[in-house]
Amino acid sequence: MKEGNRKVDEQAREVISSILLFEVSDPRLQLVTITGCSVSFDRAYCDVFYTAEPERYASVEAAFQAAKGHIRSLMAKQLAWKQAPELRFHLDETVDAAEKLGKHLSEEKARQAAFDEAAEQGGEL
Repeated sequence: MKEGNRKVDEQAREVISSILLFEVSDPRLQLVTITGCSVSFDRAYCDVFYTAEPERYASVEAAFQAAKGHIRSLMAKQLAWKQAPELRFHLDETVDAAEKLGKHLSEEKARQAAFDEAAEQGGEL
């Protein structure tokens, strides 16, 4: 990926995050985090990656589908691009995967500590 494209992606992420924070009143989109954007080379498309609480995935997806035209028009006003990209929203599952991995690592650490303690005492598990 070229440096210029990273700047465009970050600019899109910042603008969309700001729009969600200050200009969209749909309560389903509160506490949604935009984790990244990927703007196509010709700026025709912008893939927007987001995360929210797992129990809200369906309602957040529906809210984005309902608001994407409004978000796109607000984005066009804030960016000096020749065209406003079509927005495509995607759930970012890496956050959930990281949380699962962290949980498994914590469980393994506790299991290993119990094993080490038993070994020091000469006992068995």
